[in-house]
Amino acid sequence: MADLTLRKLLKFWLPLAGTWLMMSLEGPFLAAIIARLADPKFNLAAYGVAFSLALIVEAPVIMMMTAATALVRNAQSLSKLYRFTTLLNVVITGLMLLLIIPDIFYFITLDLIGLLPEVARLTHIATIILLPWPGAIGFRRFYQGILIRNHATRRVAYGTIIRLASMGSTAFLLYLFSGWPGVYIGTTALSAGVVMEALSARVMVHRILKRIRFEEGAETGDRELTYPGIYKFYFPLALTSILTLGVHPLVTFFVGKSAMALESLAVLPVVGSFVFLFRGMGISYQEAAITLLGRSKANDRLVTRFAVFLGATLSSLLLVTAFTPLSTIWFSVVSGLTTELTNLAKMPLMIMGLFPATSVLISFQRALLVKRDKTSPITGATVTEVIGIILVLYLGVMHFSWVGAVAAVSAFMLGRLAATLYLWYHLRAT
Repeated sequence: MADLTLRKLLKFWLPLAGTWLMMSLEGPFLAAIIARLADPKFNLAAYGVAFSLALIVEAPVIMMMTAATALVRNAQSLSKLYRFTTLLNVVITGLMLLLIIPDIFYFITLDLIGLLPEVARLTHIATIILLPWPGAIGFRRFYQGILIRNHATRRVAYGTIIRLASMGSTAFLLYLFSGWPGVYIGTTALSAGVVMEALSARVMVHRILKRIRFEEGAETGDRELTYPGIYKFYFPLALTSILTLGVHPLVTFFVGKSAMALESLAVLPVVGSFVFLFRGMGISYQEAAITLLGRSKANDRLVTRFAVFLGATLSSLLLVTAFTPLSTIWFSVVSGLTTELTNLAKMPLMIMGLFPATSVLISFQRALLVKRDKTSPITGATVTEVIGIILVLYLGVMHFSWVGAVAAVSAFMLGRLAATLYLWYHLRAT
C-alpha cells in the first residue's frame, strides 16, 4: 500500500471504526435497560463496579490485537504468539476465579472500596456471570489482530455485528421474561456477546490461518519470533493496560468516599459509555496507523493529517452535545436517568469534551512507537497518567470535597493530557 490515498485509508480504517462504534453502543444500551428496571441506582452502581473489575482482569490481554497485528508474520510467529495468548488466557481466567471467592471479593468491595452491602451483593453475582469475559476477549483480540494485518478489517466489523446481535437479543429477552435485577441482565448479555464474537472471529480467520501455516518453510526474510522476544515487546503493552484499567478500582474507592457517592457511581458508567461512543473511534485508529505508517513519507503525512482531522471532529461533536440540550435528551430520554441523575451527569460530560481528541492523539503516538519497536515509553506514559489520576482524585475528594463524578472525570482528563505530553517528549527525542 505504498500509494496510499484518502480513499484507501478510509476503506481500511472505517471497518475498524465501525467495530469500535458498534462496541460503544453496548454501554448506553445496557445502561438504558438497567435504568428502566427496579432499583436503578443500586444496579447501575453494581454494573459499573463489576465491569471495572472484569476490565482489570482482562487488562493483560487487551493489547493482544496490537501484538498480533505487529508480530504474526509467518507460521512460526503465529504458533509462538498463539501459545503465548493461550497461556495468558488461562492465567487471567484463574485470577477471575480467585476474585469471585466470597471472602476475597467482599473484602475488596466492602472493606477496601466501601460499597453498600446491597451493591456489593449484586456486584458479586454480576462478576461471576462475567467469568467467561477475559478469556474470550483474549482470543478474540488475537484473531482480530491477524485479520487486521491481512487487511481483512471488514471481517472484524462483521464479528462485532454478531456480538451486538447476541448481546442485544440476550438483554432484550431477559428484560422481557426473566424478572432478574438489571445488573444480572447486563452482565449476562455482555458475556454472551463477547463469547459469540470470539467464536465468529475464529471462524472468519480460518482461511488466513490455513494460508499462513501452509507457507511455513518459505523464505520470508523475517527473524524468528521467540518467547523472550514476545515478552520484551508485549510486557510494556500489557503493563500499560494493567495500569490503565487497574486505576478503575482506585477511582471507585475515591468516588465511594466522595460527596454524592452512590449517585456518582450510578452516573459514571452512563457518562463513560456515552463518551466511549466518540473516543472509541480514536482508539480504533491505532491498529490502522500501525499497519499503514512507515511505507513512505507521503503515506505518513496522510495518516498524520487524518489523525488531526479525526480528533478535532470527534471532540467537536461531543462538546456540542455536552453544552446543548442534547445532553438532557440523551441522559433523560435515551438513557432513562431520573432528573436528579441527569443533572448530575451534565457537568462530567462537559469536562470530558476533549477526551476523544486525546484518544486519537495517544493512539497515534503509540502507533509510532510500536512501529519503532519502542514500547517501553508507552508504559512510562501510562504510569504518568495513573499518577495524575490518583493525585487529582486525592486532592479533589479528600481536600476539596468535590462531587465524586466530577472528581473522577477531571482526573481522567488531566491524567490523559499528562500522558500525551510524556509521549510527545519521547517522540521528539527519538
